Parts: sequence; C-alpha cells; structure tokens
Amino acid sequence: MYKKLILLDAIRVPPDRIYGDTRTAIKEELKKKLEGRIEQNAGLILTINEILDIDNGHILFGDAGVYFNVKFSALAYEPLEQEIVEGEVIDVVKFGIFVNIGPFDGLVHISQISGGYISYDEKNARLIEKDSKRSITVRDIVRARITTVSINEFDVRSTKINLTMRQPYLGKLEWIQEELEKDASMQDMS
Repeated sequence: MYKKLILLDAIRVPPDRIYGDTRTAIKEELKKKLEGRIEQNAGLILTINEILDIDNGHILFGDAGVYFNVKFSALAYEPLEQEIVEGEVIDVVKFGIFVNIGPFDGLVHISQISGGYISYDEKNARLIEKDSKRSITVRDIVRARITTVSINEFDVRSTKINLTMRQPYLGKLEWIQEELEKDASMQDMS
C-alpha cells in the first residue's frame, strides 16, 4: 500500500552546506539518508516530498556539522498481507511468474495461478493452463493477492513477496473480464 507519511528525524548538515539554503540542504541530506531504504513502521521510503518544520539546530562537541530535528512528508510503499495488487508479469519461469508491483517484485508460484494443470512452454516463455488453453507471458497485466511478505530491512532486493491468483476475480485481467461477462450472462438468464 502506498502511504503519505509525516515523519520526524534528526539530520546532520555538513559544515560546507550550512551557509547556503539550509532548507534545500536538509532536504537533500534527508533524501540521501532515507530514499530507497526500508524504515520500520513506514515501509520503503520512495521520496521525500516536503519539509514541514525545522528546529534551530544544534552542534555536537567535536563535530562541525549542524544537527536539525526535522518534520517532513514522505511517500512510502509497504506491501501488506491480503492486499490486492495489480502488476506486470516481468518473468515467466518453470515454477511460476514474477510480477512487478511497484517498487517490489512478487512471485506467483505455479500452484497459485489457477486450479487447473499448468505447463511451462520454455520456447515461448509462457505458462499454459491445460484445459482452458489460457496462457500467461511477459508483459501481461495480472491482479493478485499478497499472501506473505518477508521484508529484509538491510537489502531491499532480498525482500520476498508471495502472491496468489487462485481466487475469484484474480488472475490475468483478460481472464477476469471473461469471468465478469460470464457472470453477467448468467444473471441475464435468470
């Protein structure tokens, strides 16, 4: 889930940046410190939006930098279990598909794609459902539910997200549209 947050942090501004525009220097130092990092109770910090408040700053003995307590707004992303997400298939492998869901990639294991038997077509890099002949390939857009999240705060790329598409109105968007049309025609018959 994308979140706009109001956060507090203490930031050090190096001595060579003190005499310029302090607000700009603080924002740049915040960006260097936080953007692209996972912060507890916030998620992955995507961008620092705006500086809201800055105290007068203080100097520590033996350090020429100035430390400021800063209140700022930021945009973050935190994948939540049970959250419904849409994303683009970026890789198809023998054991499933990898889906880009914003700043992270998630895995839909082959057993979580549908209830039918699925085979891997290595030559065309796609997965094919045996009975319906429906297929998934790179660049398809899918809707899935996050089932598990394992966040690695020290290495963002090692974060693991598992997804499922084995529930109603989940899967490749074309499949969902077919399901909706089928449901609508069933209602028309009754």
